[in-house]
Amino acid sequence: MATATFGAGCFWGVEEAFRQVEGVTNTSVGYMGGTTERPTYEQVCTGRTGHAEVVQVEYDPEIVSYVQLLDVFWDVHDPTQVNRQGPDVGSQYRTGIFTHEDDQPVMAQASLDAEQSSGRHHRDIATLVLPAPAYWRAEDYHQQYIAKRGGHRRFGPL
Repeated sequence: MATATFGAGCFWGVEEAFRQVEGVTNTSVGYMGGTTERPTYEQVCTGRTGHAEVVQVEYDPEIVSYVQLLDVFWDVHDPTQVNRQGPDVGSQYRTGIFTHEDDQPVMAQASLDAEQSSGRHHRDIATLVLPAPAYWRAEDYHQQYIAKRGGHRRFGPL
């Protein structure tokens, strides 16, 4: 198994999109990139902890590749928005790829470069590619939030 972590706005819908990918064995939502240990949702929402809402994806690389997960990432949000996605505004909603394994930074940057030159976006991509810092799992009520509520959502750029 391997791990990938993505920040693409509110983690609820992003998690649900990755849960639908064959080869993804587990997902969880949480916080990365801030200064507060064990932050709560309420703390992160203030914007003062420096954390981003993220989805951590465990996957079987024999079934789905990291590059395929990157494709999902690009499709589920607008990577040109800075500190927001749709109606959600704040640094916790920033776009980011948090890399874990030796080859992930190179693949993530190549994917970002390809996405930027694809012509799909009329602005520069704001996504940062960074080594994965400490991951803090969000509260249980956030985990699989959409699935627990029987909700369905069309996934694609907001």
